[in-house]
Amino acid sequence: MAAGSCLLLLLLPCLLTASHSPPGCKIRITAKGLDLVKQEGLRFVEQELQNITVSDLHGKEGQFHYNISEVKVMDLQLAFSDMHFQPQQHLVFNINNASISLRFRRQLLYWFFYDIGSINASADGVHIHTVLQLAKDQAGRLKISNITCNASIARMHAGFSGTLRKVYEFLSTFIVTGMRFLLSQQICPSLEHASLVLLNSVLDTVPVRNYVDEHIGIDYSLLRDPAVSTDTLDLDFKGMFFPRVRENQELENHAVEPVIKETERMVYVAFSEYFFDSAMHAYFQAGVLAIELQGEKVPKDLEVLLRATFFGTIFMLSPAVDAPLRLVLQVSAPPRCTIKPSGTSVSVSAFLNISLVPPGHPAIQLSSMAMETKLSAKVFLQGKALRVQLDLRRFRIYSKQSALESLALFSLQAPLKTLLQLTIMPIINERTKKGVQIPLPEGMDFTKEVVTNHVGFLTVGADLHFSKGLREVIEKYHPAPTAPTSSRPAEPSTDTHQL
Repeated sequence: MAAGSCLLLLLLPCLLTASHSPPGCKIRITAKGLDLVKQEGLRFVEQELQNITVSDLHGKEGQFHYNISEVKVMDLQLAFSDMHFQPQQHLVFNINNASISLRFRRQLLYWFFYDIGSINASADGVHIHTVLQLAKDQAGRLKISNITCNASIARMHAGFSGTLRKVYEFLSTFIVTGMRFLLSQQICPSLEHASLVLLNSVLDTVPVRNYVDEHIGIDYSLLRDPAVSTDTLDLDFKGMFFPRVRENQELENHAVEPVIKETERMVYVAFSEYFFDSAMHAYFQAGVLAIELQGEKVPKDLEVLLRATFFGTIFMLSPAVDAPLRLVLQVSAPPRCTIKPSGTSVSVSAFLNISLVPPGHPAIQLSSMAMETKLSAKVFLQGKALRVQLDLRRFRIYSKQSALESLALFSLQAPLKTLLQLTIMPIINERTKKGVQIPLPEGMDFTKEVVTNHVGFLTVGADLHFSKGLREVIEKYHPAPTAPTSSRPAEPSTDTHQL
């Protein structure tokens, strides 16, 4: 028994570590961001309540027969509203002292008198209290998992007119009481449908596991349920890229966990070194971190210098003196990213093979040299795309055969660096400038972005902007009848930013 207890104590740290995998990407929404969401949400609630359908009301009091039908919401005044975070996983939305204007059709039969027309009514002192529970679903997507709602109407008035106005006033108690009950009973079901169905369809637009390009994809699944405090909502995403040739490959995260302390901006997005390392590891696994230059693609000045450097070797191979040169540059290990307060850099190890390619004959290798480079990386956010601009900072080459050959290659240092700057770096930056989409719903973008570097991670503080309203996105992605879905990642669409 004692031995078992000791074993459990020894395993406990490992179990805790396994249950709390560090995120590669983290998003924090602050109270300021929630204020913007509240404004858009209030417009959405108004639209939903305007579409409330109220059942017909009919009855009999003595010789009076009445029927109320075609109830329509004409106007809403939701002046006093509040939305705030509630630990541990909840979002609270309150509407206080609102008013709803109605119009409905009246029909009255009293002995031989029959009267029809319309009635204007108003519901005052409307109070709505809703609590949304946020959670991670099985696919790793943020969802509204449950809603509790309470609605009440303090007062309701109806304006009667016409020849039988006195009769209606007599019946007003029955009519108004019935209408208040029916209206209050329809508010919460309408909001429940709006939250669990319509708003969740907006959250379905957040990318979870998508292809980025023809080589790699990204996994933005949530690692755990959201963490909600009184001022913030934090979301921990896996933030791992994967090669499409090995979609189920997992790269263990040993990077520093991003820690967001700021609350001044509407939203903060943090990326650890693991986020960038997994992207470069995925490209390396996909076998695309290589480039070949041959013949006319080799810069003329560099070709002259290379032929002069290897003149003796080429002369000994006299039939191949005029053969075109071929340069093959290939990364030898996955590049590594380092993030410091002073900046972000990428370390790359590669090898360069220089060969002659005589027509109709096997290639003749002149040299195989190792290369070590360090690139400076400028990370920035534009719209909803994270982009990287790389620049060559340090570069050195050395021979894999001998120190003497390394000394002979010293004269190639500068021209090969120029080759990288003028030929290779533009190709890399052309790929990275397309960017990769950040996991936000469609219609929501970042503005006024500021990037801050820390030890092991960087953060992007920004404000939010609704480029599309919730209603517009819902109408585009309203859930169709359910059908079997595939777990295979979605192909990148033409309107999403790609890495």
